[in-house]
Amino acid sequence: MFNKKKQPPIKSLIAPGTQIEGHVRFTEGLRVDGVVVGNVQAAAEGASILVVSETASITGEVRADHIIINGSVTGPVHASGLLELQPRARITGDVQYAALEMHQGALIDGLLRPLLAGEEKPTLVLAANNG
Repeated sequence: MFNKKKQPPIKSLIAPGTQIEGHVRFTEGLRVDGVVVGNVQAAAEGASILVVSETASITGEVRADHIIINGSVTGPVHASGLLELQPRARITGDVQYAALEMHQGALIDGLLRPLLAGEEKPTLVLAANNG
């Protein structure tokens, strides 16, 4: 109806009280309710969704198509599709996104950089004063 893509299912969970030290790679969907010290990255092939709940904490780089954050992330965040920042989201690091939805109360301590599809940065042209 609104040309929305079907979201992949969330098949994996890092539960509350669980701490993982090391990089996490996943396919389709992952929900983090615990602590991850390491990068969290979706597989390059196929659609992906990552949910970081309000009880979750990730220290490391985060990459997925669709990312929903309501917890804390310390490190860069790369959403090749939609990045949703819920009211309790706390990000310390640079953020790249194709589309951004940010609720009141969410905090980002870093640079925001939109991914512009098919658009190249314009060349800087300086006007010369010929006299």
